[in-house]
Amino acid sequence: MISIKNFVLKTSKIIVYTTLILSFPLVLIAQEAGSSEIHHHEHHAHEIGIGTSPVYIVNEKEISFGLHIHYLYNLPHTKFGLGLGYERIFDDHKHSTIGLTFNYQPVEKLNLSISPGLASENNAFDQSVFALHFETSYEFEIHDFHLGPVFEVAAAKEDVHISLGLHLGIGF
Repeated sequence: MISIKNFVLKTSKIIVYTTLILSFPLVLIAQEAGSSEIHHHEHHAHEIGIGTSPVYIVNEKEISFGLHIHYLYNLPHTKFGLGLGYERIFDDHKHSTIGLTFNYQPVEKLNLSISPGLASENNAFDQSVFALHFETSYEFEIHDFHLGPVFEVAAAKEDVHISLGLHLGIGF
């Protein structure tokens, strides 16, 4: 039987190596496209994003699979975005969270998000509690797509979880 610590380390290494391998061609393309001129990149007005990761649930001392989906509207000529997000953790308690998403991009390709919302277990939405998600991601772009690592810390009344995974976004 594999320990939680070893599983987290092994899974984290797999995610980091996969991100690096998948991102390498994007970095080469981006360097070639921008090597002769300096330019400011304007983001798409809209984004649909999906993130997958192993999620460590601190209070339960277990790891489960997590899926995060969001829609983001990037405010024109700013570094800010607003949207909606949904997260599902596929564990015995069926953790679900829905919330508003506030995104800030302090430097190009680096995103910081905070998402206040409501969390529930076992689809008991009438017993939802306040939850707060903090997320950071780095994106490697190619045309309308971006891919990169994402790190999240979330807290609710009796739940804290941490995840490190992959984010894929589609801009339009």
